[in-house]
Amino acid sequence: MCIDEARFEAARDKIIGKDRERQGIGTLAEKTVHAVLKNYYAPDTAMHEIRVENFVADIYTGTEIIEIQTRSFGNMRRKLETFLPLYPVTVVYPIPRIKWLSWIDEETGEASAKRKSPKRGTVYQAFSELYKIRSFLSDPNLHFRFALIDMEEYRLLNGWSRDKKKGSERYDRIPLHFAEEIHISRREDYMQLIPYEIREPFTSKDFAKEAKIPVRLAGTILLILTDLALVTRVGKKGNSYLYRINDELVIA
Repeated sequence: MCIDEARFEAARDKIIGKDRERQGIGTLAEKTVHAVLKNYYAPDTAMHEIRVENFVADIYTGTEIIEIQTRSFGNMRRKLETFLPLYPVTVVYPIPRIKWLSWIDEETGEASAKRKSPKRGTVYQAFSELYKIRSFLSDPNLHFRFALIDMEEYRLLNGWSRDKKKGSERYDRIPLHFAEEIHISRREDYMQLIPYEIREPFTSKDFAKEAKIPVRLAGTILLILTDLALVTRVGKKGNSYLYRINDELVIA
């Protein structure tokens, strides 16, 4: 989908360009990616942090709710149970496309030189989170925007390994460039994420190869697509399920 670059830059300048409230290393009043995206999707701050029933919505326009979810989707379950019967809900999930990593020493506050991660983020990463709210995915009021963003990530050197990196705490992420946005407005929209060249029937290993993702993640994706009746299990090949796309259910 088309990105409004001017609006994104305005949101970045508004958040990153001001002195952000800090209460010591590891604490921010609001994490930067969350704050920038909230201002991108709703430049009018009167729509921010609105109480709806017993919860506070990140954005409430009067007719819909937008939630910027940068952590586990499992944390949204109670909100979704309350919001979905009342309003359309769009969940925005930022995914680091290209990431530069820097480490912060908690004692000195010094940050290491930035290093580019060899891993490149894709929309498929969202499915590990979608799995946590499987029971809500068929609700017609639930929509998603997967935001692929180039960003800098700062982590604290407080992990359990000898170099203190494994198991470390993420301090903040700074968005640099909004590269791509994938919309899921109806269940058929998930079909855009099935590799075009995949030959049927296919296994999770075949899906993983075409999508260039781990087999375990491919299995999670196919489980969700099966739940949504977009693919069907049609047998087995050895210990692996075989799948076919339900073309008759896909609206062009």
